[in-house]
Amino acid sequence: MNLIVAVDTDWGIGYKGDLLARVREDLRNFAKVTSGKIVVYGTNTLATFPGGKVLKNRINIILNPSPDFKVEGAIVANSLDDLFKKLESYNKEDIFVIGGASVYNQLLPYCTKAYVTKFDKSFDKDTYIPNLDESDDWICVYESEEFRTNPETDTGGDFSFKFTIYEKTGKTK
Repeated sequence: MNLIVAVDTDWGIGYKGDLLARVREDLRNFAKVTSGKIVVYGTNTLATFPGGKVLKNRINIILNPSPDFKVEGAIVANSLDDLFKKLESYNKEDIFVIGGASVYNQLLPYCTKAYVTKFDKSFDKDTYIPNLDESDDWICVYESEEFRTNPETDTGGDFSFKFTIYEKTGKTK
């Protein structure tokens, strides 16, 4: 299982229920990496999508504890056990955890690879994920060249960013 996320310099990922910034190149990378794959996320993340609709060209699995919760075009898992049962039929390398913080924190122990866009800026934030750079369980195995935001297409101001990939070093669950 993988995760994909954009973080600021403090490993913040969101503020008041939304992304820290909308950077077209990061969103393109997200689409490229996850298209045709299985994406796992919570209802708060679903609410940030345009029109609150599931992502196209992906199998969408939403983690929500309510047995009455239904979303058109999505599979709903009501618990971690239910989620893992639903994921059994898929290739683990094709599964991407995409948010939010609660889902990241619950599933991080089961992930073996993390695709992290690192924004070289500290934003106002109220939501974080663990800093993989400070963990003995993770190692950065790839770092892209540095990119800059484009004020015509991106929010969050002028800053640089990099795409990175981390791999788990120890035993996985």
